[in-house]
Amino acid sequence: MTTRKYLPTLSELVDRLSIAQLKEVFIVEHKEEYAHEIGDIVHDIQMSLDEGAEVTAETIRAIVVLAQMNLHIWHNESNYRKGIRDGNNLELTHGLNGIRNTAKNKIQEIVGGRKDYKIDCLAAEFKDWEISWPTREDNE
Repeated sequence: MTTRKYLPTLSELVDRLSIAQLKEVFIVEHKEEYAHEIGDIVHDIQMSLDEGAEVTAETIRAIVVLAQMNLHIWHNESNYRKGIRDGNNLELTHGLNGIRNTAKNKIQEIVGGRKDYKIDCLAAEFKDWEISWPTREDNE
């Protein structure tokens, strides 16, 4: 029997958990299915933690940023689809997705594992969204 070679990273599991949680709240007609998916993801996250993945204050901050970006992306895209253009545009979603990927990479820096190296930067008009990520030296 062979083992899998490409498993979701802890950051990918946390990202998926955040999205599934949004779906459980906002797509109520499928609440039960999302609750089941959340249970599966939580199980796999716990397995990762049991295998020694380190959770630090930096990890928690990155998880909070990741969840917030997913919520903002959700609302932005939802409003855009409804035709609400004021304050909602796809360039913002693109920039927030870059922040989301940075947060996932921050988690991976701490726990180890592969990262996504394609990180898009924010357009100048969205600089208020920039995150003040501390460096390891800042925390020493």
